[in-house]
Amino acid sequence: MASSTTTTSSSSSSLKIEEVKTARSQRVAAHSHIKGLGLNPEGGSIEVAAGLVGQRKAREASGVITELIKAKKMAGRALLLAGPPGTGKTALALGIAQELGTKVPFCPMVGSEVYSSEVKKTEILMENFRRAIGLRIKETKEVYEGEVTELTPEETENQLGGYGKTIAHVVIGLKTTKGSKQLKLDASIYESLQKEKISVGDVIYIESNSGSVKRVGRSDAYATEHDLEAEEYVPLPKGDVHKKREIIQDVTLHDLDLANAKPQGGHDIMSMMGQMMKPKKTEITEKLRVEINKVVNKYIDQGIAELVPGVLFVDEVHMLDIECFTYLNRALESTLAPIVIFATNRGHCTVRGTDIVSPHGIPMDLLDRLSIIKTSTYSQQEMLQILAIRAGVEGWNIEEDALAFLSGIGLRS
Repeated sequence: MASSTTTTSSSSSSLKIEEVKTARSQRVAAHSHIKGLGLNPEGGSIEVAAGLVGQRKAREASGVITELIKAKKMAGRALLLAGPPGTGKTALALGIAQELGTKVPFCPMVGSEVYSSEVKKTEILMENFRRAIGLRIKETKEVYEGEVTELTPEETENQLGGYGKTIAHVVIGLKTTKGSKQLKLDASIYESLQKEKISVGDVIYIESNSGSVKRVGRSDAYATEHDLEAEEYVPLPKGDVHKKREIIQDVTLHDLDLANAKPQGGHDIMSMMGQMMKPKKTEITEKLRVEINKVVNKYIDQGIAELVPGVLFVDEVHMLDIECFTYLNRALESTLAPIVIFATNRGHCTVRGTDIVSPHGIPMDLLDRLSIIKTSTYSQQEMLQILAIRAGVEGWNIEEDALAFLSGIGLRS
């Protein structure tokens, strides 16, 4: 009797279901705390803002450069961030990148990257130049969009004989707020439908030119279903089933170079062998780039595409040699050139590959083209504030005395 009482009391107690939130730990890098340049609307710098401390004149000057880039009046020009080691030159470059936003390409590299055994120095520089130039392509595509009301594959006898049957075509019904249509699709599109795991009740769109299928989500009419999987419910599409849709794609010129440089392998034995062997880094020819530039310029003239000059950041620029500097002079004059930001911590030193001593190890002819932003050493108080910000990012609890001691070491070193 006692045991039955226990069972009743345990079953009557309310069941507790708790949602477990998995905290995704983000990787903390040296400049994870940089969120921008920390400027007020008038362009003046705030002492401590957006993860940056001090360097107020340098930050205000960087703000002016950012405005020029946004106004597209800085293309083909270059900026030099010069100052002692540990004065926030890389942080300023990343701050400029954050201010420009995600739509503007930002390509960082280090001067020593150009010395490769496989590819020419100038090729690596050009590759990074092309990575830093974006192209926003606007395309108007004809699409069929709607909620799937019917999905019936129609089979036929296998032409090669045998017992199996093959899919001849698939009949699909699509419904929108304005009406519904029944489409007869090719068997190859049925494979795409299977890959996307499309079923009745899903909202999809099919591109009429390429036949590619995209699943948008589940129709919100099915939102009452007790589905254990996390499903994204979308409203029923508006307008007609068959419509024209503007699609915007963001690519870099380097993406276009790569897409056209890779040979489309055939089915012969030599092509198969070539694909199986470890691919070496191949150079993209100047002829191919000229052809791509012609197509890009044609798209820009027709209004199909828009050029987005990005930012190429070259750290430790004194590591480049005279060949690279001569090439940079020519590359900066190109019609398709990004904004280039150099950074160095050297004063007067020899230009690599020559016996000429020049400021920052950069030849005078290139130096004359540059806008120079100088960074100065931090005070102990500023170092203390930087340490406090970093400790917060790393999740450490450091006492005031310890921070003061560490800032003292930083000042002496």
